[in-house]
Amino acid sequence: MLQNELFDNVIRDFNAGYWELHNDPDKEEWSQKFYESIGYVPEELDPSIDYFLENLIHQEDVEVFRDNFLNYKKNSVNFKQHIKILTKKGAYKLFRCATNDELPVNIKSEINLLFFFEIKLEPEHHTIAKDNFYYKETAQMTATGSWYVDFQKRKSYWDFETRRILEYPDDYIPSLKDSANYYAEDCQQQAADCFFNCAMAGTPFNTEIKMVTANKRVFWVRAIGKPVYNENKEIIGIRGVFQDIDDIKRKELRLQKSMDIIASQNSRLFNFAHIVSHNLRSHTSNLSLLVQLIEDIDNPEEKIELVNEVKQISYSLNTTIEHLNEIVAIHTNKDQEKKNIRFQDCLNVVLNGIGQMIALSKTKIEVDFKELEEIAYIPAYMESILLNLITNSIKYKHVDRDPIIQIKSYTEENNKYLKITDNGRGIDMKLFKDKVFGMYKTFHYNKDAVGIGLFLTKNQIESLNGTISVESEVDQGTTFIIEF
Repeated sequence: MLQNELFDNVIRDFNAGYWELHNDPDKEEWSQKFYESIGYVPEELDPSIDYFLENLIHQEDVEVFRDNFLNYKKNSVNFKQHIKILTKKGAYKLFRCATNDELPVNIKSEINLLFFFEIKLEPEHHTIAKDNFYYKETAQMTATGSWYVDFQKRKSYWDFETRRILEYPDDYIPSLKDSANYYAEDCQQQAADCFFNCAMAGTPFNTEIKMVTANKRVFWVRAIGKPVYNENKEIIGIRGVFQDIDDIKRKELRLQKSMDIIASQNSRLFNFAHIVSHNLRSHTSNLSLLVQLIEDIDNPEEKIELVNEVKQISYSLNTTIEHLNEIVAIHTNKDQEKKNIRFQDCLNVVLNGIGQMIALSKTKIEVDFKELEEIAYIPAYMESILLNLITNSIKYKHVDRDPIIQIKSYTEENNKYLKITDNGRGIDMKLFKDKVFGMYKTFHYNKDAVGIGLFLTKNQIESLNGTISVESEVDQGTTFIIEF
């Protein structure tokens, strides 16, 4: 269907007037149907937004329509809205105005258009009462609160549903000065960026963010905001809504976590298959070749040399099989009974075993288990995890300073964490980000580096539905964060 046919169908089927919007306000045009819908002829009106706001639109609708209109022109933010427009006979007609993308069909217009669909207006007193009822009902059913920040008065305003969602009393007065405290600590910068860009550049926002209630409960919301303009088209505030999406968001995060675990398990299976098919096959092929050579050689001295090579290959083969057995054992033993173990007790076991290594390297270990002293876990796994991460920090210490290892346990949003930080050589995350926990992956040139420790540690943690992440900077150090 041709573009003009689509356009004509919209006008005919929906009986709609429209405005053509251009970058130059003087070039804006109102359609003949728009004039007819309010009883005027083109010569009687000035087709400009300023004239419309001052003379035609109902005062109750001015602010919201002005904000929507300017956001549409400046930021291409589509909208639809009900407004009342004054007719030539002195009565108001109700219209639903909508931008191009809000139409039920795509008219593929090359210019921005604003359509006006006439709606039969009910008696005003009945409409207002019913609108208020539907507004409250909708807000409560969708857990959506409204808010407004007034830059001129330096005040914030919340509706009834906002106070309910944030667990504040009905007479609570929101504080603009302390507004950062309404957001989770790790989301305060995100909130500040959204508000600053909206206030200074007029950039609307639609984001997911964590907020904090009066009772210190952290929850997820979808926050939507847009600038408020005055008659001089200056930004004088921000108006918006937020919806409680905590249940949905947490289910989404749990699903994502499950998908990550599945992806990780697939990766482990791939590693396992690779080792079986490549490493073991390589060892066995070399053994077969050497055995054939030994059979074909008569010189005893040459045979002895080849036998020594057989020993070396046999040792490598045995080591590879042991690593594979360790991986299988982790996932076989994950159903072992968990016990309440103290981090300090596990650490003491590890430190007693590597005391000489710590002393020779002059390693300093700083511990903070005050916030979370114990956890239900498999003791052998915890000791193995601490051993691998601590010995790695010592092995890969910085050449210019003695190792300092900080170990801290803590809780955050009912989740339990262990963080281990060192001041060692660090890892180039740009090069090795996706390989840190891979099997037989090494990132330094130590002769004794095998590349199995972190792989086994990750397997142990994930076998109990936990996660491990790494942050590192070359020559600064490395931090491992374990979420149990």
